[in-house]
This record gives sequence, structure tokens and C-alpha cells, in this order.
Amino acid sequence: MTRVLSIASECAPLVKTGGLADVAGALPAALWAQGVQMRTLLPGYPAVIAALHDWAEVAAFDDLFGAPARLLTGWAAGLDLLVIDAPHLFARPGNPYLGPDGHDWPDNPERFAALSWVGAWVGVHGAGGWHPQVLHGHDWQAGFVTEYLPQMGGGPATVLTIHNIAFTGATDPGRMQSLRLDPWRFHVDGYEFYGGISALKAGLMGADALTTVSPTYAAELMTPEYGMGLDGVMRYRREALTGILNGIDTDAWNPAADPAIRPYDSLAGKAANKAALRAEMGLPDADGPLCVIVSRMSHQKGLDLVLEALPALLDHGGQLAVLGSGDPALEHAFRTLGEHNTQVAARIGYDEALSHRMIAGGDAILVPSRFEPCGLTQMYGLRYGTVPVVGLTGGLADTVINASPAALARDVATGVQFSPVTAEALRNALTRLCQLYRDRHTWSRLVANAMAQPVGWDQSARAYAALYARLAAGR
Repeated sequence: MTRVLSIASECAPLVKTGGLADVAGALPAALWAQGVQMRTLLPGYPAVIAALHDWAEVAAFDDLFGAPARLLTGWAAGLDLLVIDAPHLFARPGNPYLGPDGHDWPDNPERFAALSWVGAWVGVHGAGGWHPQVLHGHDWQAGFVTEYLPQMGGGPATVLTIHNIAFTGATDPGRMQSLRLDPWRFHVDGYEFYGGISALKAGLMGADALTTVSPTYAAELMTPEYGMGLDGVMRYRREALTGILNGIDTDAWNPAADPAIRPYDSLAGKAANKAALRAEMGLPDADGPLCVIVSRMSHQKGLDLVLEALPALLDHGGQLAVLGSGDPALEHAFRTLGEHNTQVAARIGYDEALSHRMIAGGDAILVPSRFEPCGLTQMYGLRYGTVPVVGLTGGLADTVINASPAALARDVATGVQFSPVTAEALRNALTRLCQLYRDRHTWSRLVANAMAQPVGWDQSARAYAALYARLAAGR
């Protein structure tokens, strides 16, 4: 078995703010069948410490970026964990990155440098007699692993996965000493990034292999439009980069056995969930499709485009139900819209059970993202026969087959794509959706194709296992 240490700042179901947590939580079980033993290194947030059982201390650090700390092994939520028990860094309530004021904790660079430091330390020294052959870091929070390994005498092979290149872990060069960085590495081939320090840049330059969460996003990262200032680095490292599509947890998201909904396995079974969702959201019956949005409200997610394009849906008898939170202006706009239009309902906040009921009850799910490294909600939609309407970008392009005339003729279409990602193109897509919905035979085929689309981890796990085996053999 290949031994891999996954180094992550969050991991579902223990702590989650986005797709990174879903990947970190799903990979270990998916990889076991591929001959990979994965343990996960996490910060000791209160929720993680509280959930840890059968734990033991395997290492102690006299000074882990400001105070003593311990490294614990244990289990939680079926995950084999290593946990950094460092109260001075991680014993804080709420969001793992933000303080009560909604802004980043000012010591975030040191907090996640500690995660990288301990990850590198385990790579060199092991933990309780267990020695990884590969270190797999996720996003900027694990970016300094490759800077610390040489300081510790070298270690195993390294992989860095880019979940969202927009977050670079940038900070001021005056922090070099507090972050335990070699000042001689502050240059274009190291961790220097436009005159500052970037943890992500460090990992991108230093890792033996780079992955990102869809093949299309891998190609997009090498362009100025999507590379967020790192497109030159991505072009330089193109030979090391692989796009491996994310999957979803098909046990947690299974319409035939989901405890949050009225289980079903066909289009006919969705009707009861649609009626229940309308009742819950206060929507009347209507002739057009019931579209749902389950999303973080941000410019990236393109929800402002929905506000502009919405008349194209409502004028064709359609409806919209929204669940999400984020940008206050978008929250206000959707809340106000729901209060003044009987065909629109909005719930501001996060509700996991409601998200299942919405995806089960909707006819279509809107994911109009301006960029989307992979995206999971469109895959939840496919699994539940809720036709995705998506911008042609990143993982949305890789997971949805557009209902073009050719795809419909071959009976392979699973959704509606639109490009460019503008309000006008979304208006056209919503009009197209309503036309497809009125053709009941075509619609039933779309739903059946969507539900038959493979969206689990099997294929991706095989790709990761092959990458790990190659890297381990190379060492």
C-alpha cells in the first residue's frame, strides 16, 4: 500500500467552508480500494478536538510558532487523523479563517505555516512509527511544506492540489523570520510573489507534482484571465500539472436513500419532492420549471447575472428558489425579490438538509459561475435528476453535456451550458431550458441521462493512486 499524508486546513464533515473540505473528507475512503493508505493532518480546531477519539500523543513541539503544541493521532467521522493540538493557534470558535468581525485572523500566515511545518516534520520523522511516502497538500495553507522539507533534511515526494488559485496566501516580506522561511529563497523561483510572500507560490514552485480539480481548470490556470497573476508559474510548471476531476459522496447524495427527502429513483419520484419544496418555500403551482440555486453569494458565482436574466425564466412560467449567503448586497437583492415576487423564494443562510430538499425538488439547478475550478452542486443536480444550467468554465464544462441538437440526437445531453458567462447568454440559456421543459419526452430523457451520469470518486481515485505510486517509486 502507498502511504500518503493529506495536509488540509479543513475536512468534511468535521469542518467545512467549501469544496476543499469535501475532497479532503472523501479521498481517504475512495483511495483505500485503490491500495492507498491516507491519513489526514488537520489543525486542532475545537470541533476537531471534540470529535477525536482513541487518541494518543505522538509528538511534542516546544515552540510551534509561538507556544508549545502536541501532535495527536486518533479517529473522527471514520477518518484516520493526525491533529495539531495548538490552542494558541487553533482554539478559536467559528470559521477556521475569519474572526468574529468577518475579517481574516491577523496571524493566519503563522497559523497555516504551522500546519505546513508539522506536515513536513511528519514527512521526515513519521508519526508513531508511520512514515508517509507522499505528502499531499491542499491549497495555500499547505504551500510552505516544500520550503520546510529542505530545512529538515529532505523528505518524501510532494503533491499540491489547487482548489482555487484566487487564494494565494500572500503576506508581507517582513514576516519572513516569523514564518521560518529561508531568506535566500525569496526570489522568482521560490516564494516571492510581486514583492511579497505567497505560500501558494512556494508550493507551486516546489512540489514534485501539481493537481487541480478539473481538466478544463488546469488549462484555464495557464491564462491571464484565470491564473490570478500565477499564470506564468502555471505555464512554467505545465509538465507537472494534472487536472483530476472531483467527485461527490454518492452515499450522502443518493436520491434513492436520502433521509432528508422523499426518496426516488426516477423523474416520477421527483414530483412529490417538488410539491413539498413549493409548499415549504411558499411558492404556488406554475407551468414552467422550478429552478433552484444553492450557493455562496459572490461575484465569482455569477448570482448578479441571475438577477439580470431572471425575467427570461419568469416570463415563461418558471420559478426560482434560492438558498445561500455571502455578499450583503446580493443577500439583500434576493431577499427583496422574494418578498415582492410570488414566483421567487429566498432563504439566506446555510441549511444542509434544506439544500438536499431543494436539489431533490427542483427541476433545474443554476450554476452561472464566472469561474469554477470544479463545482459540486452541478454534480449533486445530476445525481438527483435536477438539470444543471452552467457557465462554460472549469469543472462545469467537464461534468455537464450541453443539450445541443447533436447531443440530443445521440441521447447523451445532461444539461444546458452557456458562454460567454454574461447576463445575455444566461437569458438565452433560461429560455432554452423552458423550451426543453415543455417537450416532456426530451425533458424526461435529460433527467434520465443526468441521473445515469457517473459523479462518484472511482475514476478520480484511480488517477490519484497512479500519481502517488509514480511519485513513491521515483523516490
